[in-house]
Amino acid sequence: MAKKLISFVILAAALIAALWVSQHREVPLKVSGFVEADEIRVGSRVGGRVKTVHVEEGQKVRLGDLLVELDPFDLIERLAEAHAQQARSQATLDRLENGFRVEEVAQAKARVDQLAAILEKLVHGPRKQEIDAAIHDLDLANHELELASKRHHRAERLLGDNAVSRDEYEAAQTNLRVAKSRVQVKQDTVELLKEGTRKEDIEEAKARLVEAQQMLALRNAGYRLEEIAEAKAGLAAAVAAEQVIRQQIDELKIVAPVDGTIEAVDLQPGDLVSGNAPAISIMDTSRFWVRAYVPENRLNLQIDQQVPITVDSYPEQRFRGRITFIARQAEFTPGNVQTPEERSKQVFRIKVTLLDGLDRLRPGMSADVWLDEALPDE
Repeated sequence: MAKKLISFVILAAALIAALWVSQHREVPLKVSGFVEADEIRVGSRVGGRVKTVHVEEGQKVRLGDLLVELDPFDLIERLAEAHAQQARSQATLDRLENGFRVEEVAQAKARVDQLAAILEKLVHGPRKQEIDAAIHDLDLANHELELASKRHHRAERLLGDNAVSRDEYEAAQTNLRVAKSRVQVKQDTVELLKEGTRKEDIEEAKARLVEAQQMLALRNAGYRLEEIAEAKAGLAAAVAAEQVIRQQIDELKIVAPVDGTIEAVDLQPGDLVSGNAPAISIMDTSRFWVRAYVPENRLNLQIDQQVPITVDSYPEQRFRGRITFIARQAEFTPGNVQTPEERSKQVFRIKVTLLDGLDRLRPGMSADVWLDEALPDE
């Protein structure tokens, strides 16, 4: 009887010890979540009609791979026009910066010399030789008038005697009038030469000379700085316009911004794509993470702390992860809790970036993050 009692006491003590151990044993903390990845929706800023689709759903792509090409429509012609405008603006700027040609400056100088000579001639007036020559011409004209007068008198006398015809008399009469007119012209010429150049002619010649001198100074000085600055601004505007069109042409080719997998593509040649609208969805396979929630009383975690991760698809394998985000604000419970029990319900979102297993894991897989089994940093 005593032995049975002792055995019962020993068994009861063992049960009590086991119960105490089970209640006070520290269970490793794990939080569950899902493997996630960035989904990038790419498109074109210009939009247009689809020319060629180079990928299909599920296809793996690399950074820079061509996904879709759009028809250029009139962009090629607009680029040629913008390039021609840029060349025209560059030529205008070169002309202004280089200034006037040597031939243009020489032409302006020759014009100045020509007008200066004319002015000097007008200021000095007729030369003595010119006046003498005009007087001699007047004397000659007087002699011709005297001769014509004699012939006219003779013809008039003979006409009374019917010795000459009426036509011969009229010819003599005409010659006399011509001789008188020539004498008057020569007389006026002599008087003009003796009076010299008119003041108005000299002033006009001076004004023309000043105008020519200013034109020569303009040729030597070149174009104004404001004109050159305007030409530079025009060239810059033309370059910018061409660059805009080149960027629009580049946007006709939609390329992969990251390494990833095509998740969704619903395009066919001929379809219209709007500008700044997503056309293809790519899953970024270069970075996976697990989103999970940690209770407030287990928030003794650090950024960059490495922890093991397990997934249901590979139950015997543990993957490495690094905590890259810890929320600063709790979720799921009111901000002002009243009891310790309510405080224990608060959770904080964390983000654990996977360091390996990217070739086998897939977004959407269930994952467990073991927070009490921190891994050493490598």
